[in-house]
Amino acid sequence: MTALQADKTLDCSGALCPIPVIKTSRAIKEVEVGQVLKLIATDPGAPPDMEAWSRQTGNELLDAHTEDGKFVFFIRRVK
Repeated sequence: MTALQADKTLDCSGALCPIPVIKTSRAIKEVEVGQVLKLIATDPGAPPDMEAWSRQTGNELLDAHTEDGKFVFFIRRVK
């Protein structure tokens, strides 16, 4: 499998809900349609929050996994 490449990285480590969602909403607008945003979060609520956010906004959640105790998401801007 090819490693995903991010066009922009947003580190929300230490921030609790709703801050990662708010910052992701802002950051996704800073990349072009088709580009990928990498989000790093430590909030245990981040996985369901980002899945819901992706469904609601139409942006594509390409990958969600844990890495070194942090949640890592790759999101492609769709519109």
